[in-house]
Amino acid sequence: MNKQAGGIARAKSLTPEQRSEIAKRGAMARWGKFKATHTGELNIGDITLLCHVLETGERVISGNAIQKSLGFPKSASGTTLKKFIDSRLLPYLSDETKEKLSNPMSFSRVGVGGAVPETHGYDASVLIDICNAIILAERNGGLTPGQKRQAQFADIIIRSVAKVGLVALIDEATGYQEIRDKKALQAILDKYLAKELAAWAKRFPDEFYQEIFRLKGWDFNLEKVARPGVVGRYTIDLVYERLAPGLLEELEQLNPKNDKGYRKHHQWLSSDVGHPALSQHIHAIIGFMRISDNWEQLIGFVDRAYPKKGTQIELIFED
Repeated sequence: MNKQAGGIARAKSLTPEQRSEIAKRGAMARWGKFKATHTGELNIGDITLLCHVLETGERVISGNAIQKSLGFPKSASGTTLKKFIDSRLLPYLSDETKEKLSNPMSFSRVGVGGAVPETHGYDASVLIDICNAIILAERNGGLTPGQKRQAQFADIIIRSVAKVGLVALIDEATGYQEIRDKKALQAILDKYLAKELAAWAKRFPDEFYQEIFRLKGWDFNLEKVARPGVVGRYTIDLVYERLAPGLLEELEQLNPKNDKGYRKHHQWLSSDVGHPALSQHIHAIIGFMRISDNWEQLIGFVDRAYPKKGTQIELIFED
């Protein structure tokens, strides 16, 4: 189906009200009649998104801001998001969302030096629709290993925004919104995001896996996300079985394998004690890896410096 035929098919699937609204927005956009009455910054993790409210009451976020919020590299081109959507997400997007993506709004706003003409953006709900599409695509195996990062960011955004949205609804229903601090909702979002992002934080440096591959004589490719399943067993051996007595057993009970057979134990460690201890141990292991010529030598070093918890008492009694 060519682009023109696809557009006709999408138009036919919309209600008369939806077609009228889209046509109205398109006409206003072409003639530059939109104006932003309010502009501000929304912080999602360490990303600052410029957002706007138009005179029509629509909330707008730029496509560039949406791209940044989904964890794409800062160096990515401006067409990265569109290519991602076109290649992976179209089956999971509604016709209404596709129409919005095909017809970005053009509006003027006031910047530091005065009016800033021809700023482009999308209805803010498009960000949520894209996040939901990414999550569905990931569940159906429609993403490449390298795109799992976007699925993680989408999940974080959906859960955090949903929690803040519920708080905002309660505040509106009770009248508390009239007296709450101006930055209260942003502070709540920051709190939820910090908790969600901590769960996905990268705890194991690339060098940890690179050294495992070197000592095993395997070719290492940083761009290849998938690793041999036995690497997980080596990680448990070198790290979790040596951190604290009974830790591995407790983690396995708290964190059963998902439907793909994976789990990330570090998500269950405390931020004040568990994560610092984990980081210190991992870097110590990397130090032994650097001076080892082969896997057997590494295990010898680690067994002497960090015997597995639960075996140390047995060794004392044997002596």
